[in-house]
Amino acid sequence: MNAVKEIDSRRLVQWQRSGLPVRLLDVRSLNETARGVIQGAEWIPLHLLPVHVDGLARTTNANESLVLYCRSGARSHQACAFLIQRGMTNVFNLQDGIIGWTSVGKKLVALQTELLFAS
Repeated sequence: MNAVKEIDSRRLVQWQRSGLPVRLLDVRSLNETARGVIQGAEWIPLHLLPVHVDGLARTTNANESLVLYCRSGARSHQACAFLIQRGMTNVFNLQDGIIGWTSVGKKLVALQTELLFAS
């Protein structure tokens, strides 16, 4: 089984600035996202990820990195392991999650989208 690849906030900022294709996925609860998300993030709470894994795999381009995050990196690590187990590649866990993101001076914004794949 493949290990979960980790990325820290500073590296994510570098990827974004360099124009690398990055897709961000917030796996926190709705109450947590109300406090803010990383600019451009999509949202599927961890407990709904199994329901939407096929849609996520279908809509993730092969050339983009999928970076998952939560508050501290623990739940997003679980989510990454699940996606890797389901055959997805180029999946990364944001170490230290939102805590790490804000600790390097990055801001959070209001969630701009509904639940990804909401029916």
